[in-house]
Amino acid sequence: MKLSLLEGKKKLMTIALSVGFAVALAGCGGQDGPAVDSSAPVGQQVGYQITGIDPGAGLMRATERVIEEYELEGWRVQTGSGPAMTAALTRAYNNNEPIIVTGWTPHWKFSKFDLKYLDDPKGIYGAEEYVHTIARLGLQEDLPNAYTVLDRFAWTSDDMGAVMIMVEDGLDPVAAANAWIDENAETVASWIEGVDAVDGDKISLAYVAWDSEIASTNVVAEVLRSVGYDVTLRQVEPGPMWAGVADGSADAIVGAWLPTTHADYYAEFEGRFEDLGVNMEGTRIGLVVPAYMDIDSIEDLK
Repeated sequence: MKLSLLEGKKKLMTIALSVGFAVALAGCGGQDGPAVDSSAPVGQQVGYQITGIDPGAGLMRATERVIEEYELEGWRVQTGSGPAMTAALTRAYNNNEPIIVTGWTPHWKFSKFDLKYLDDPKGIYGAEEYVHTIARLGLQEDLPNAYTVLDRFAWTSDDMGAVMIMVEDGLDPVAAANAWIDENAETVASWIEGVDAVDGDKISLAYVAWDSEIASTNVVAEVLRSVGYDVTLRQVEPGPMWAGVADGSADAIVGAWLPTTHADYYAEFEGRFEDLGVNMEGTRIGLVVPAYMDIDSIEDLK
């Protein structure tokens, strides 16, 4: 009789431990499905948070306007950086979890993941964006050959995307830029045709550490180096980037997103720089979510 009681107690302990272990596993979540209630409102699913990038970016200011204009009470934009945003997106996507991020095209994330923009009925993010090349005043007189290259520089979103993918896959940005240059010799030749080689003339290019601008700035830098320039790259925030060109401490930027993203800086420093025009068309900014999320418009966030 005592043996039976002991065996019974052992069985009860085994069952209890098994149940507890199963509950613990369930609490940890996993790779097979979302760790949140997908039937809950989207705001609850993501903690009423939009994962953003650099606090000084025009995209972030536009997103603050989105929260205000769409009356998204309780929502906030989490500031950070481009790499931090993509890291959060990668974690969420790999776990099939909901997330809303500030996004732009072109960007390698659209090649890696199945994503979609949320419709913006109020048009706060604007329509198509264009990337411009901006030079300091007097650059044409001081560095005429570099000015010619910068003025001619133009490529497509597919070109930029090719460089970004190489970098994302582990290639050094300089190596990725040179690989693209080697594969697109005819395009590069059109930028440097008739340009005289120089002997170590110094030029500085400012850029924001977004994947898109890392790609474009390194490509232009390598092309300038190929004709003899001593190029310095200065990674800064958007405000100091524009201020640098305006005060002459930076010679040029090739990542000015207009008319929306950098609109405030363009207006603030207008007259203190030269706009060399569009170097890439077909860009876009807005709120981006994984395609598996059942949401299509910013209005659905209410």
